[in-house]
Amino acid sequence: QDFRHEVNLLVKLRHPNVVQFLGAVTDKKPLMLITEYLRGGDLHQYLKEKNGLNSSAAINFALDIARNVLLVNSSADHLKVGDFGLSKLIKVQNSHDVYKMTGETGSYRYMAPEVFKHRKYDKKVDVFSFAMILYEMIEGEPPFSNHEPYEAAKLVAEGHRPNFRSKSFLPELRE
Repeated sequence: QDFRHEVNLLVKLRHPNVVQFLGAVTDKKPLMLITEYLRGGDLHQYLKEKNGLNSSAAINFALDIARNVLLVNSSADHLKVGDFGLSKLIKVQNSHDVYKMTGETGSYRYMAPEVFKHRKYDKKVDVFSFAMILYEMIEGEPPFSNHEPYEAAKLVAEGHRPNFRSKSFLPELRE
């Protein structure tokens, strides 16, 4: 069911910042998605290997993420979205719409407090997740990396935020 949901989303999406969907194997197991190949792999692994980004690269990647993207392309200077497994298409009537969706959906380490607490939320939770990814790009490690992902989400829900330690970034970027 989840696989078919992702295929249905990918079939509808055509955008330069989305990994191009080429096809799917649906008649036998293992089920497979066939997409464009991005040599750089996923952003998390890329950041792990680089141990953080310089200011210019972090800003460029942050702009890509703000445009809704997450994978590193072959030249490693541009990101693309590659996973829509838990995504939903929502018709927004106005910018103040609030949604009651499944709580604790997504990756704990990047999860907004409202989602962790199973509260109603809007698109601002994506801004929070964006900030946690930006933190990882700047610091070279995920937020609260010394805690398990669930514990990191719990700390955030209790009001804690990760501290910036990197000295190589402008104060405005940290802010």
